[in-house]
Amino acid sequence: MPAIRSKLVRRGVAALAALPLLTLAACGYGSHAKNDDTAKIASGAKKIDGLDTVKIGYFGNLTHATALVGRQRGIFQKELGATKADYATFNAGPSEIEALNSGSIDIGWIGPSPAINGYTKSNGKSLRIIGGSASGGVKLVVNAKKITSLKDVKGKKIATPQLGNTQDVAFLNWAAEQGWKIDPQSGKGDVTVVRSDNKVTPDAFKAGSVDGAWVPEPTASKLVAEGGKVLLDESSLWPDKKFVITNIIVRQAFLKEHPKAVEAVLKASVETNKWINANPGQAKAAANKQLADDSGKALPAKVLDPAWKSIQFTDDPLAATLNTEAQHAVKAGLLAKPDLKGIYDLTILDKVLKAEGASPVDAAGLGTS
Repeated sequence: MPAIRSKLVRRGVAALAALPLLTLAACGYGSHAKNDDTAKIASGAKKIDGLDTVKIGYFGNLTHATALVGRQRGIFQKELGATKADYATFNAGPSEIEALNSGSIDIGWIGPSPAINGYTKSNGKSLRIIGGSASGGVKLVVNAKKITSLKDVKGKKIATPQLGNTQDVAFLNWAAEQGWKIDPQSGKGDVTVVRSDNKVTPDAFKAGSVDGAWVPEPTASKLVAEGGKVLLDESSLWPDKKFVITNIIVRQAFLKEHPKAVEAVLKASVETNKWINANPGQAKAAANKQLADDSGKALPAKVLDPAWKSIQFTDDPLAATLNTEAQHAVKAGLLAKPDLKGIYDLTILDKVLKAEGASPVDAAGLGTS
């Protein structure tokens, strides 16, 4: 692939820094749901590290189901004792990173691209990735009347959630591998990339404003419900069909000052993933119930069922795939070559996994030690 001019790289990084803060409601950085989780604090429970609250962020996506299910079943609150689990929901990575940087949240579930951007823009000082959560759950869904094969994507309008987000980078990289040229900033070229919020993409698809979309679940299955066809599952492009879609991040200062609280959240996450994998039907229902609590609307079965099947829940952060995704962003001209050494601190996760009799996870050379 031709070298990207340094000017374009600077423009890409600047554009990512300038992306607007997109939240579910205009209340600070994220939207706080109505239900009061203090009711789940057990009688006689004690605070962890003397903290009144631990502020946890996540997206209203099924790819964040560890957070959805863990909250819905009270698992995080149980592990935090009398320290209240205080939640905020987001629908864009930059807004969650801003919330983390400002201290509005302490720990968050987030995709790889915003985690990479947040780490590199702060020169490695803002966050650490402390665990994995999910793999997969991303598809290219198209209008089958206009696109019948992968080569037909050329010349069409394809939606991605946001400039520089995880799916945007993945699509730009895939398009480049087909030999197609696309300007990463404008999205114009052999394919027109339309940056469209996941909430509005199904309507745009139905109206014919876009011919397809490279999107996460449940948006992909919403498009299928509107008559779309899955042309490509991104997992098919990765070794062992696994790639990181959701990580767990923490403010470095919070990690240093409150390791016991971080351990409690990671213990809850591991317990939740174990329960999800052992009880997929109940877990799917619990995730949907939390989505309904957060947004006021549950997913219909025709969307929920296929979406759930395409996601794997794992404690492994799949660090090698995050490094590859960073290289894809560099190739696309959206990121200067990053130094990701130290982005992972898996010490506490490995401690929790050892207590569960599970094997430690690999930081792929990007750990703090």
